[in-house]
Amino acid sequence: MSTIIEAVAAPVSFTPGAVAELNKLIDQQEISPDFGLRVGVEGGGCSGMNYILGFDQKKDGDQEYLIDGVRTFMHKAHGMYLAGMQIDFQDGLNARGFTFNNPNAASTCGCGTSFSV
Repeated sequence: MSTIIEAVAAPVSFTPGAVAELNKLIDQQEISPDFGLRVGVEGGGCSGMNYILGFDQKKDGDQEYLIDGVRTFMHKAHGMYLAGMQIDFQDGLNARGFTFNNPNAASTCGCGTSFSV
């Protein structure tokens, strides 16, 4: 039995631009309903930790959220690094792609996908 935690309890949020881009990707890539967006962290990168953002199936230890209509998975242990983070999508002249506004990051690198706490 899977448990979906309401959006108000989700540790991360998406901007309207991120939601629009995620829905576009789900449609274009024909992502199966069995998959969701994995948000997490892993060791590495120039600042010590990298963000994980990609479509995946639910795994043991994951919590599942429905954030603005986007099925989202996050391993329980990653919540302490990502609580309060906002994910945006930029489509401008200076930047294109997903960006992470993480209040827990003590420092970030220039690429914006690596951070330290």
